[in-house]
Amino acid sequence: MTARTDARVPRHLAIVMDGNGRWAKQRLRPRTFGHHAGQKAVREAVEFCLRRGIASLTLFAFSSENWQRPPTEVSALMELFLKAIDREVDELHGNGVRIRFVGDLDAFAPELHARMRGAMERTSGNTALNLNVAVNYGGRWDIARAARLAAEAASRGEFGFDEIDEQRLHGYTCLADQPPLDLFIRTGGETRVSNFLLWQIAYAELYFTDTLWPDVDQDRLAEALDDYARRERRYGRTGEQVTG
Repeated sequence: MTARTDARVPRHLAIVMDGNGRWAKQRLRPRTFGHHAGQKAVREAVEFCLRRGIASLTLFAFSSENWQRPPTEVSALMELFLKAIDREVDELHGNGVRIRFVGDLDAFAPELHARMRGAMERTSGNTALNLNVAVNYGGRWDIARAARLAAEAASRGEFGFDEIDEQRLHGYTCLADQPPLDLFIRTGGETRVSNFLLWQIAYAELYFTDTLWPDVDQDRLAEALDDYARRERRYGRTGEQVTG
């Protein structure tokens, strides 16, 4: 991974890509039209991270709660995922992007599951950018899964139950091998985290914008990074300790 020495640039950026449906509604088009338009913003975000030397980008594409949406929209999203993988993986691979789908992948149809696995395997050796796509993902699921895996390891005698602390549990979360989350962005005007990266968000800076996801471009992302660069990250210390 490319070395990063500028603390004003986040190592790990996460985005809740909200507003596709409202963007389409404003144009009197179906919600699926907005999801298609949002793909351009995904490309902008990937290119932005590559240019800025950001190590990891995590995108909230489909939450575990999104299964509750109308069946027609869910079906369209699944088809969109399939087409996006087929269309984008070559270019991402060529740009050195490592793709990882995080979440409970077993819930997806075998064909889509296989495409996801194939994209991950093909790009596993890339180092320019970790692109984590959260699908059928929930922050509570991530923590519960980590706790279960840690308990199973302890039951096998790999360590004692009393040795399961924060550091040990972190090692079983989905993004344990990547930099800590520095900046969390949510588009679309909502100011909640919606069960996304609950463990990882503990010390992240939060940035909310009214801009709907399809309208997010590199200039909008640069505004978020400028805001991030002005913040003082103290981690429990005083401001004098940080500046000193």
